[in-house]
Amino acid sequence: MSPVRRVMALASTTLPTKSGLSLWCPSSPSLARRFPARFSPIGSRIASRGLVTASFANENREFVIVGGGNAAGYAARTFVENGMADGRLCIVTKEAYAPYERPALTKAYLFPPEKKPARLPGFHTCVGGGGERQTPDWYKEKGIEVIYEDPVTGADFGKQTLTTDTGKQLKYGSLIIATGCTASRFPDKIGGNLPGVHYIREVADADSLISSLGKAKKVVIVGGGYIGMEVAAAAVAWNLDTTIVFPEDQLLQRLFTPSLAQKYEELYRQNGVKFVKGASINNLEAGSDGRVSAVKLADGSTIEADTVVIGIGAKPSIGPFETLAMNKNIGGIQVDGLFRTSTPGIFAIGDVAAFPLKIYDRMTRVEHVDHARRSAQHCVKSLLTAHTDMYDYLPYFYSRVFEYEGSPRKVWWQFFGDNVGETVEVGNFDPKIATFWIESGRLKGVLVESGSPEEFQLLPKLARSQPIVDKAKLASASSVEEALEIAQAALQS
Repeated sequence: MSPVRRVMALASTTLPTKSGLSLWCPSSPSLARRFPARFSPIGSRIASRGLVTASFANENREFVIVGGGNAAGYAARTFVENGMADGRLCIVTKEAYAPYERPALTKAYLFPPEKKPARLPGFHTCVGGGGERQTPDWYKEKGIEVIYEDPVTGADFGKQTLTTDTGKQLKYGSLIIATGCTASRFPDKIGGNLPGVHYIREVADADSLISSLGKAKKVVIVGGGYIGMEVAAAAVAWNLDTTIVFPEDQLLQRLFTPSLAQKYEELYRQNGVKFVKGASINNLEAGSDGRVSAVKLADGSTIEADTVVIGIGAKPSIGPFETLAMNKNIGGIQVDGLFRTSTPGIFAIGDVAAFPLKIYDRMTRVEHVDHARRSAQHCVKSLLTAHTDMYDYLPYFYSRVFEYEGSPRKVWWQFFGDNVGETVEVGNFDPKIATFWIESGRLKGVLVESGSPEEFQLLPKLARSQPIVDKAKLASASSVEEALEIAQAALQS
């Protein structure tokens, strides 16, 4: 057989993908490892004949993940579990670190040095989900190419290429977008970028905040949601004058009932945290040294501060992918139950994906680590196998605060389901409390503070089954334990 025919015969060995693309793949896995796509014998021969002129920076081109957060880490693990990572998968991220568990950044990462703060590599993915810690060495050992500190800035879907900030050209067969969100920021004109003003999304952000906390005396946290509550609890560990400012009437208004929020607010006050509720911010003021010195409210009053943390939400990080189909109502890239976009061969997972929430028959976008993990696993399984089950996610949220050494009380709550309908609250928050959401007689959602492992394991079963419960009987329960027994009994009825 002539050299040209041998090349053509080898090149005809292809791997079909669900996107309808046909990718060349050596028939022997060992050959794939010995000759990555960029340096394959076939590629070299064809290039030497002048048939190929394009040069790409990534050796692993079959699958490319854009983003370096939780979703990227769990997607990588799923590729490995299916034997499709080695020499085939490339991850490109704007960060200098391998994917890590971001929830730590507003929790244990912010503890002062003497209280044993969390540090990398301790929380690289996938340790948070009970798996092997995926350090940079793990990616190397698994044959996964990772391009660090070089965000993707351009995309040509027709040519299946990406362009990075440094000008690298990357080729992909299948593309998974896992770019997450960016923190919402105050405009520059009202002091949003003054020294001493912080936003938290990445390790570098948390490092900068820790540097400020070490010198701070008065901290103001803008926002009464997850970020605000968690950062305030961490600031208490530094023994700082701490104030939370937010426009709503209560903490975590999108989930907590007024009664539940009141109990958490009292716990924070006992720890020295002050609240300014129902307040709007006019601007952040700078001192003579140029650093932030105060927060000026719309009513003209000011709160002194040498450190300000802004936690007012986040927005999907769409970047160069804005030409894909977007969901204009909830934001994010529109996908189906397998995380496929309307463009063949392109998928979106985690915070950036607008997906069908099957259990409640509506479209949604979820900014949470649990969804980042599960969406990544579901997407990759669907891409690599005959798995065609639609994603069936049960909303889950949690928080952990005051967990540092010496804290008089550590707090950890979990919520599953949908917070719709009427509510029943059981318990006195000393230490337990439970809130049940009931709509049309069915249990739709449940939150428990300070539950046992067995009680926390019961919550998703209740929320997914949505049993019919007796509201009056539930309300008459003398304890959280009794209320959960009543709800559990409803599962069998």
